[in-house]
Amino acid sequence: MRLHVVCAVLSAVVLQACGGGGDGATPSAAAPVTERPAAVAPTPIAPAPNVRPLETPSFNLAASLRCSPGVDNATRTPVLLVHGTATNARNTFSWNYVPQLEKIGFPYCTVDLPQNGMGDIQVAAEYVVYAVREMARRSQQKVQIIGHSQGGMVPRWALRFWPDIRAQVDDLVSLSGSHHGTLDAHALCVLPCSPAIWQQRDSSVFLAALNKDFETMPEVAYTSVYTMLDEVVVPNLGTGASSRLRGTGSHLVNVATQDVCPLNLADHLLVGTSDAVAYALAFDAITHDGPADPKRIARSVCTQLFMPGVDPLGFPFDFLNLGTGVAAALLSPPKVDREPELKCYVTGGC
Repeated sequence: MRLHVVCAVLSAVVLQACGGGGDGATPSAAAPVTERPAAVAPTPIAPAPNVRPLETPSFNLAASLRCSPGVDNATRTPVLLVHGTATNARNTFSWNYVPQLEKIGFPYCTVDLPQNGMGDIQVAAEYVVYAVREMARRSQQKVQIIGHSQGGMVPRWALRFWPDIRAQVDDLVSLSGSHHGTLDAHALCVLPCSPAIWQQRDSSVFLAALNKDFETMPEVAYTSVYTMLDEVVVPNLGTGASSRLRGTGSHLVNVATQDVCPLNLADHLLVGTSDAVAYALAFDAITHDGPADPKRIARSVCTQLFMPGVDPLGFPFDFLNLGTGVAAALLSPPKVDREPELKCYVTGGC
């Protein structure tokens, strides 16, 4: 998918203008998001229903998961960070969410999806399933998931087809999630392209299966954060925005960064890595029952250039490193000439 690194860097250094809270309400005078929040009460885990086995070798699954101290017997819900297409956990999260979670005292794990998130997303979902099961087992608490782009969408596949993990997930915070695909993928797949890009076309059979009949589970709180300036997940405007999850209920919130700060300039990569508004919404979700509430976001977030955890002096290097990694991954194998077939557990063939 195309990447406007130069434009994104320039937009990052323009101060976001201050806007109103979601639904036109005046935000409360919330504590600064840099403060260490009070520990939340442990969230008990219900007994697992039918447990679908994983096809991926356990060695590969275990090697993909890296956790901070404090996950074992955690005193608060641990956070799982899931990266997107053509990236990895390190170049996406090591310079933003990881240092911030350490600062505020949240245990966390990162997972590296196979082939930099370029392979079959059905396989990538097994890595998320393993991560959730392992984190819940070690922490004895439910897991909070924060995912960017494909990383916001692939946990939904895991939750849909591995029902045992629904009781192990508290929140899914999606940052510019590719829930309904992108028009960009069509152009990229004129020639052979990566399996994950085939699957993220808006017309893919993968997304049709993911979104059939329902898109959320009532057991999980969903917060879908996106930007109207997204150049990768296209289109992302209005009620038909690709990142918006369809459905109703108190367990689901869709919110654009521009709903909180109308002049917010974040694009696709910035929403998942450095944008202060997206972080404030993610932070609100993981520190409250249910999804994020835009009304709780302090108006001062609109004047913050970066989310907490980002080193302003190191940002140009970190963001350039991310963009370089994306470009290299897009040019690398695997390349296939058609979308991967759906697994038999999706079609009912096994």
